[in-house]
Amino acid sequence: MINRKFINTVLAKRSTRSGLCQSATRTSRWLAVAIAILLANNSHADTSQTNVAAPAKTSACYLDGLDEQLQCGKITVLENPQLPDGKQIDIHFAILPAIKNTHPNEALLAIAGGPGQSAIENAAFFNRMLTKVRQQRDILLIDQRGTGKSNILSCDDDTTELLSMNDDDLDIIAMTEKCLGQIDADVSQYGSNTALTDFEAVREYLGYQKLHLYGISYGTRMAQLYMRHYPEALLTVTLDGVVPMQQSVVAIGDSIERGLNVLWRDCKSTPACQQQFPDLADEYNKVDQLLATAPISQQVRDPQTDELSEFLLTRSKFSGAIRMAMYMANIRALIPHAIHQAAQGNYQPILGIYTLTADSTGIAMGMHASVVCGEDIHRITDQMRKDAKESYISGNMLEGLEKTCQAWPIPQVDDNFSEPILSDIPTLLLSGELDPATPPNWGALAQEKLTKSKHFIAPYATHGVAGQSCGNDLVAQLVDQGSVKDINGECLQKDVRRSFYLNANTVEALPVIDTPTDIETTAPANTAADKE
Repeated sequence: MINRKFINTVLAKRSTRSGLCQSATRTSRWLAVAIAILLANNSHADTSQTNVAAPAKTSACYLDGLDEQLQCGKITVLENPQLPDGKQIDIHFAILPAIKNTHPNEALLAIAGGPGQSAIENAAFFNRMLTKVRQQRDILLIDQRGTGKSNILSCDDDTTELLSMNDDDLDIIAMTEKCLGQIDADVSQYGSNTALTDFEAVREYLGYQKLHLYGISYGTRMAQLYMRHYPEALLTVTLDGVVPMQQSVVAIGDSIERGLNVLWRDCKSTPACQQQFPDLADEYNKVDQLLATAPISQQVRDPQTDELSEFLLTRSKFSGAIRMAMYMANIRALIPHAIHQAAQGNYQPILGIYTLTADSTGIAMGMHASVVCGEDIHRITDQMRKDAKESYISGNMLEGLEKTCQAWPIPQVDDNFSEPILSDIPTLLLSGELDPATPPNWGALAQEKLTKSKHFIAPYATHGVAGQSCGNDLVAQLVDQGSVKDINGECLQKDVRRSFYLNANTVEALPVIDTPTDIETTAPANTAADKE
């Protein structure tokens, strides 16, 4: 979901790495497919009358984090499908070949989040998470247009000094306009619907008759659009960290506040954490209010270079670091200690968390803006704006996005874009109870008209259930069986939380406790909503 850097640096920082939630992304329909499926060097000649071999559709490649040889390729499509003589762009893909390809006409398409992440850069994550699926089926990764290798929409980095910059003083509109001027693209053509046409073009080009879909975070929106526009191409769908079509991603602000309340609850429910940090929520508010008065500057050792540097801690950096840390279970365990130390005037632990999360998601911010400004910002009501002002995190996020979209000329999607998906495709929905971005009630909302679906809430997972629990086994079961009928989520009850750090070096042994129910969700944390 929406990256903290969208607020802190707002398009000024070029993303270089990937990993939202350890993760892990995208119609003009058949006319576009007909005129867009072209290889840059492909010939339409009748090769049956000649000995000249057709060009290979893929070539051997290696990807970061994987030591095996894979297959990569690209297709060339029109940037604007309505302009047959217009600019063309390359859409890159990678295939993680099945270990034993017993289903050569099928593949699982894994769609990354963001919006703005590269699926190919997340290949190692998808390979680990989908290892059982890959035993018998290819895993297909496509860099959605505007991300990764597919004509990425990113901007030059004018804010190299992340530690010392004052992100509270950034001129968002001016920076957005500058970013727009640097991009050689019609940014109006980088929304979800147009990208979906690319996905279907890749499927047809590679000859897969059917796809299984796995979408994470924003990738669940792309998966749902696939269900709406190309249902005949799909066998099963998994939505992990669900963004329902009815929901604007800008509404994530409320989810962040919920995530904080869940964190306070978990610390209170864990004896050692409660004993060590009895006033955690109050200490967070103390630091937040102190930074609301003025940023705090300290000389620190840069965690990456060990050089003596100035660290200017702003309110935005503080809240953003805590927010991003809640996505990842291992870093979430550090939050109570970091907040407590900050309340005592020691900001080194917060610096550590900020550094760990500052460039962890690999968001192509131009593509992010094209999606949010065309598909989400217009759904914000006056009441939502009023409610957002009650929270610094929500208000700051909304203000930054609205300023960005003032300078990013994207026509809004049709009203029917936000209608719930009506489908009988077997669909598995996964939500994390600890998720600070896509809470369980979002999954329930997406399930409204999915007639053959199951929704499981993992009580100990954050964002991206399949990557941190047995949810990956459930995905494999769905793909193998082609039905949700016999899937149950009992294995999700296993407590996979990381023990909270009591100081910089030690963690406590987490006791066995009942899952509290005082945080509002749409269903008990260990239950599933079934539609079969």
